[in-house]
Amino acid sequence: MATGMHPCSCDTFVALPPSTEGQRVIFGKNSDRPCDEVQEVVYFPSKDHGADKKLECTYIEIEQAPHTYAVVLSRPAWLWGAEMGANEHQVCIGNEAVWGKESADGDEALLGMDLVRLGLERADTAVKAVDVITELLDRYGQGGNCMEDECGFTYHNSFLISDRTEAWVLETAGKYWAAEKVEEGHRNISNDYSITTKIDKEHPEMREYAKSQGWWDGAKEFNFTDVYSYKTTARLEAASSRYCEGKRLLGKSHGKITTETMMDILRDKESGINMEGMFMSTGSMVSVVPRDPNLPGIHYFTATPDPERSVFKPFIFVQDVKQLKLTCSPCYGEDDPVKKQPRFQSKPDRKHPLFLKHEVVAAIIDSTSEKGQKIMQNMKELEKAKMAEVECYLTDRVEDPTKIVHLFTNTVEEEIKVYSKS
Repeated sequence: MATGMHPCSCDTFVALPPSTEGQRVIFGKNSDRPCDEVQEVVYFPSKDHGADKKLECTYIEIEQAPHTYAVVLSRPAWLWGAEMGANEHQVCIGNEAVWGKESADGDEALLGMDLVRLGLERADTAVKAVDVITELLDRYGQGGNCMEDECGFTYHNSFLISDRTEAWVLETAGKYWAAEKVEEGHRNISNDYSITTKIDKEHPEMREYAKSQGWWDGAKEFNFTDVYSYKTTARLEAASSRYCEGKRLLGKSHGKITTETMMDILRDKESGINMEGMFMSTGSMVSVVPRDPNLPGIHYFTATPDPERSVFKPFIFVQDVKQLKLTCSPCYGEDDPVKKQPRFQSKPDRKHPLFLKHEVVAAIIDSTSEKGQKIMQNMKELEKAKMAEVECYLTDRVEDPTKIVHLFTNTVEEEIKVYSKS
């Protein structure tokens, strides 16, 4: 990692009954990335793949699965994987950068963000996603530059994974890992290891490796965080602060956590969860998933920076969803500087149509208080109206999918109209 670079990025949350209102699982994440990076929201349908097919991820090629599930993803526009997303089976995944005693400097392999997408494409439950990610980690490893820059920014990954019934926290150090099952209440992760002595699944050699490195004596009760993490660096202190604040904000609404509660937490600037500065919240996601398998999940994405100045737009998995072109960045194919060696010699324009409109409006909000307040009010009204419109689907099954096949794109169009009137 580049000398002197100590970014603190991302916070991921999940709330399960009885901490939520109704029989719903609520997932949320802020993706905190370099402030000049564009995050796009994209959709890929389910697909059958032929035998012996290969898959090109951000840096390496791996074996393709026979079948991949439909996914909606929020991702930095330069890479293959994703910061966060959901699949047609209502599995949600978000990842975090973590650093510890195991070196994160290594050859190009799978990025943590690649593993997010692979978990969503290949697993129909949260626990299966844990298995998919850890098997790929063991086979291909994790590594490679995580920024569109020559600086060489590398890290290990933790993941928060949820489905209709439970959640899992998966934390990694190189190929070693531990996982904790969450069946009720709420849980959050930031840029620090958080699994202690409750370990429900683990790499078979994880403890022995720690002993061989002199990190654990084999006698003391095994605590994953104590054994694998450093506790003194500035970035981990900041992450711990955000982790504690996130836990406090979830606890404050225990028993009555709603979609709005999660959005409010992601918008909270005082806690540092809504990050500003060189690293900022460049994209946000909130998912609400009923326990009832007959009801759809609703997945809200901003596709724009700063959730306080963004609209959460709903997406529902139905047949015949088309690519979300208004939040899809330009594609440069084999001419992309990410694909060429040496990598990252230039940065092409990756701004998607919504990002361009939002960029102009964000500047107005910053510079003119009265006009900015009016724009913000119109954005909030649009978001509130859309949330009210789709609330019925959380209690009644979708009778006519054609009515919501363009739900996300139509909401983006309405958002752009709000900006155009400004």
